Amino acid sequence: MSDEILALNSGSSSIKFAVFTATAAPVQRFHGIVSGLGAGAAFSAFDASGEPLPGALPASDAATPLTHESALAWLFEWLASIGGGGQVLAAGHRVVHGGARFAEPARLDSGIVARLEKLVPMAPLHQPYDLSAIKTLMKLRPELPQVACFDTAFHRTVPALAQTFALPREMTAAGVRRYGFHGLSYEYIAGVLPQHLGARAEGRVVVAHLGNGASMCALRARRSIATTMGMTALDGLMMGTRSGAIDPGVLFYLMREYSLGADEVEDLLYHRSGLLGVSGVSSDMRELLASKDSRAREAVELFAYRAARELGSLAAALGGLDALVFTAGIGERAAPVRAMICEQARWLGVELDAVANESHRAVISSAGSRVTVCVMPTDEEIVIARHTCRLLGIGARSLSDLGRTNS
Repeated sequence: MSDEILALNSGSSSIKFAVFTATAAPVQRFHGIVSGLGAGAAFSAFDASGEPLPGALPASDAATPLTHESALAWLFEWLASIGGGGQVLAAGHRVVHGGARFAEPARLDSGIVARLEKLVPMAPLHQPYDLSAIKTLMKLRPELPQVACFDTAFHRTVPALAQTFALPREMTAAGVRRYGFHGLSYEYIAGVLPQHLGARAEGRVVVAHLGNGASMCALRARRSIATTMGMTALDGLMMGTRSGAIDPGVLFYLMREYSLGADEVEDLLYHRSGLLGVSGVSSDMRELLASKDSRAREAVELFAYRAARELGSLAAALGGLDALVFTAGIGERAAPVRAMICEQARWLGVELDAVANESHRAVISSAGSRVTVCVMPTDEEIVIARHTCRLLGIGARSLSDLGRTNS
């Protein structure tokens, strides 16, 4: 069996992973997740064909919870037992925030980790757990090369003007600016666009990464020129539990009238808003679409309205629109949401083929639509694996495998 690259995406209570061959063109062997870290954690894994793989986590309870460290230690044991003789040559990590400094992947050392820790306030939901996995592997496997792949890096091509808030210059100079996120997903989509759009791939394209976390990105020549998220992953679209863009004056009002402190406001906007807050039912789009509760319907409609409104803003930044791409969980699977957004974008030249949309075809626009509308699955893990191989020289070609470079 060939040697392997491990791609990791660590969250507050889960570790998602994928294993790839360490070859010139990495191929996924299997993927999985350790979820519910703490008492009663669960594990699931699947091979490349979708067949489940065996594996049982060590017992955990309130007295002996499964931590990120113990889960990663167990994961390496599991990989050795199922790998068939191969070994993990390197680990690549999704790191949400790279700030202004990191415009491309970086091989990790203690100095870089220290710089990334300073960005925790900009990504409090993600950065601490990304770094926890990195530091755990440095402790468990100090000889293992590790690479950080940044969700912000793809957006470093956004013009300086579009990155700037209307704040005093000294704050902008200190790093208070728009960074954008979901960059690994957008990088993958940018790489495969020519396969779906031909010459139009180099034109004016908006990609809608719609999931529990949601954002949109305007591409010209397959490079980011504007995006909906800002300094943090809280800005822009309405999300599963996040509010998205909100009048800053609302925050002052909540702090004064409801006596909320900064931590309470942060919890409200990150964890109790979005689809969950509006519906009072769920943050899961599938549940909301199936619900007969009028509040659930309103939450779905607001989600689509906000997306359609941001689409208009990004089309303005592009000077028009040639193609619209839906990706991620909601974007790939929620046909009613796609239909709502496209209906509100008819003025841009979007015409939907209802049958194609309901069938989740790759192209869901009608033959006469001025704008091509596509549904494309994304693959952040393969981007991590390719970057890791390239950066470490592990038998990898350049990122021409993706159809473009990001350097």
